[in-house]
Parts: sequence; structure tokens; C-alpha cells
Amino acid sequence: MKKLFLPTVGLILLSANLALAADKVPLKTELPNVVILGTPVPIDVPNLEPKQKDWPEFMVPAGTVNLAKGKKVTASDSDPVVGTLDLITDGDKAGDEGSWVELGKGKQWVQIDLTQSATISAVVVWHFHSQERVYRDVVVQVSDDPTFAKDVTTIYDNSASGKDRPYIETYLGKLIDAKGVKGRYVRLYSNGNTTNHMNHYIEVEVFGKPAA
Repeated sequence: MKKLFLPTVGLILLSANLALAADKVPLKTELPNVVILGTPVPIDVPNLEPKQKDWPEFMVPAGTVNLAKGKKVTASDSDPVVGTLDLITDGDKAGDEGSWVELGKGKQWVQIDLTQSATISAVVVWHFHSQERVYRDVVVQVSDDPTFAKDVTTIYDNSASGKDRPYIETYLGKLIDAKGVKGRYVRLYSNGNTTNHMNHYIEVEVFGKPAA
């Protein structure tokens, strides 16, 4: 019986894995044009990730969509220096003026309300890509609590206490693996950048499916 049972279990597991693999598709998004403006500013940040050259191959469940498109955005700075918060989820990823919002100095956050709890596969963020720079203390969290006082899951953290590495901004944005975390609200932190002390966002996409 054992000789028959073990191969059968192996076949079942193999079939299940193949079915899961077949339900996966590459994550795709529309990338903005490359725009380089202004004089480059030296970047002196240790432990930088290698500069991204191509859109990464990242598999997500079939039927995954950008749940953030057109959704309401709030922020720690309710009166941005430049632009309006709705620019963050309007689908415009261009790097020129009029496509981004600028928040004040120091640690700031923006928060997207997906309107219902969702299973999130990935978050993609474009802070500013018309000049190479590094945004400091980038943290991305997910929760069902709008105040982020409880039940918070951190999916990315390149601050001094985090495990992720800082990266150079490009037109490719930053794709963050959310590992299927569930939550209604997505909050993103930053703390200035290597060019100035301000915080910027062009677009944030949240790819997933409404939670069952």
C-alpha cells in the first residue's frame, strides 16, 4: 500500500503546483516615457540596489488589476506644496511638471483607500523620475485600520531599521512584492531625498483582487 500511496501523493502535489502555475500571468503596466531634466546631483547613499534597467518579470494571479486607479488619497500633509493628492492615482506617470505632487519636508506619508479589503500582490510607486535621486526611509504598509494603529503589515522598508536597500528612481518605478497581504488601506512613507528635503509622488499602483 505504501508503494502505491506515496507516488499518488506526489502526483497530486505536482498537479496542484502545475494548476497554480497555470493561474499565474506576468504583471504588466504602462510605463512612462524617459524624461531627464535638470543637473544631476551626486548620490552618496550606502548599500544602494543595482540600478534597475528593465521592467522585472513578476507573476501574479490571473485577473489581477490596479485597485488604486482613481481611488481617494489622503496624506500627512493635507496641503501639498505642489499639485493635488488625486494625481497619485490618476494614471498619469509622466515625469514633467503637472504630473506629480510635492509634500513638505521631513517624514511624510500618503494613504490610498481601496474602498474594500483586497488581496494585494504588488505595489508599484513612482516618486520622481526626471532626475536620478534616492528617496530616504521609504516604507510601505498595508492595514484594514485607516489609522494604522493596529494590524499593520510592512511589505517594504529601506529605513535604517528595515531590511530593504535604497534604490535610484527611474521611469520604471519600484515594484514591491506584497506577497498576497490582505488589507483595505495602503500607506507609503518617505523622508526627503538626495536632491532636497521634500517628498514627491507621481503615481502609486496597487495590484490585487478584492478579498473573498
